[in-house]
Amino acid sequence: MLQDPLFIVVALSCLLVAGILLWGIGSFSKGGEYNKRNANKIMRYRIAAQFVAVLLILLFVWLRRSGGQ
Repeated sequence: MLQDPLFIVVALSCLLVAGILLWGIGSFSKGGEYNKRNANKIMRYRIAAQFVAVLLILLFVWLRRSGGQ
C-alpha cells in the first residue's frame, strides 16, 4: 500500500490538514494582532484542505473496493 501513489497523496493531504490545524492553534494561543488578522483565513484553509482530504480518502476507498488496483 505504501507504493500506491494515491495512498501517498492521501497521507500527504492528511498531514497538510494537521499542519494547518497546528498553525491555527499556534496563532490562537499567541493571540495578538496576527491572530485577529488571520484566524478566519487559517480556518478556511483548514476546512478546504480537510474537504479535499476527505474526497481523496473516499476515492481511495472506492477504488480499493471496486478492484481499481
